Amino acid sequence: MIDLLTTYLLVVIALMLCSILALIRVIRGPTAPDRVVGVDTINTMVIVGMIAFGVAYREVIYIDVAIVYALLSFISTLFIARYLEGGDF
Repeated sequence: MIDLLTTYLLVVIALMLCSILALIRVIRGPTAPDRVVGVDTINTMVIVGMIAFGVAYREVIYIDVAIVYALLSFISTLFIARYLEGGDF
């Protein structure tokens, strides 16, 4: 049976691979919305990493921080989308 630390290591490796692919989209994205989606994907990977870290070490504070970070990430993505669309704040 695979222990929790091995599972956590596999999750971190998968998240790093996905983050690298999203970073390529941020760098090479032909349009600004492509770059915004790439940054939002990286933010989601960071949130999942925080939750996995909290589960691995059995600390609730990491999950609380991940929830706050997810809320701030969502709000910032909304503001950037509105800015790119040309709307007023």
